[in-house]
Amino acid sequence: MKILITGVCGFVGSRLAEWIRQERSDWTVIGIDNLSRAGAETNRTRIQSLGVEFVHGDIRNRNDLELFPDVEAVIDASAMPSVLAGTDGGGASLQLMEHNLLGTLNLLEYCRARSAKFNMISTSRVYAIKPLAGLLLRKEDDAYVPRFDEIETAGLSERGISEKFSTEAPVSLYGASKLASEVLAKEYSETFGFPVWINRCGVMAGAGQFGHPGQGIFAFWIHSHQQRQPLKYIGFDGTGAQVRDMLHPFDLARLVVKQFEAESDDERPVLLNVSGGIESAMSLAQLTHWCDQRFGEHVVGTDPNPRPFDLPWVVLDNSLAQKTWDWSPEWTRDAILTEIADFAETRNDWLTISRGR
Repeated sequence: MKILITGVCGFVGSRLAEWIRQERSDWTVIGIDNLSRAGAETNRTRIQSLGVEFVHGDIRNRNDLELFPDVEAVIDASAMPSVLAGTDGGGASLQLMEHNLLGTLNLLEYCRARSAKFNMISTSRVYAIKPLAGLLLRKEDDAYVPRFDEIETAGLSERGISEKFSTEAPVSLYGASKLASEVLAKEYSETFGFPVWINRCGVMAGAGQFGHPGQGIFAFWIHSHQQRQPLKYIGFDGTGAQVRDMLHPFDLARLVVKQFEAESDDERPVLLNVSGGIESAMSLAQLTHWCDQRFGEHVVGTDPNPRPFDLPWVVLDNSLAQKTWDWSPEWTRDAILTEIADFAETRNDWLTISRGR
């Protein structure tokens, strides 16, 4: 199979390419990236050493996509991934939509013309902010836990947030760009008859993730702790009780390959939560305890003032993916954290590289 991965020099794109080259060595992997993000050049060198054919280009420009030969499948892993993307004014909102919506539209047109399979890496941030911000919570072991016995919200259970949870606005500009892209992908699939899958991911995490809090909080926290850089619990009384789940890109890659290898008339769900689930979830305070044990104690500051769009508890229910695709995460929470920590101890320059200074 010949596949195209967009955003191939980003964290997720590069790790997907790495797994596919290792596990499907007979597949041809072509990657495109505009190399606009700090750290991208480092990943470019690594993926090319694995046999990935790299093209410097931008999916916002349809002419750049014409540089590619026909492929059988596309993984859309390029996006501005922060929930705060587009909120700075000065045209940032338009840039966000060009990256996350126009870019996806161009890829769908590319797939339409070639009847290629399309796999979109989406996000948990398509789920409605207001009901998540208003969850009834208690604290347990330094982490928020929803008071499920008092909550009657469709799509929410002790397993987490399911695909049935509301996507009613507001979801942030970032979330809206991804949700609109999901709708377009499904409509293109229905209209033009090529396969589409949409994988809504929780927090992606693993070694080599760029050290930016808006894109990978687990990697940012571990690198910063190991380097004794300032850290701060922001919002929610400054206690660090806010909770997220984590997923290693190799586990996502396993599912993406299953989807690409499915029969063309496969009727399994095409829209899925793909996450580490409740077993992988932890709070920032718990993450700090983990880092203290690994690296020695490091004082974390507090700032009780919340940031826009921040939420106290976001854990995705991956039951549908497990049931219908015979898939479950193989990377445990501790294995992911350990991989990041091992990398951090060998790359003391990674925070500087990934911040572009």
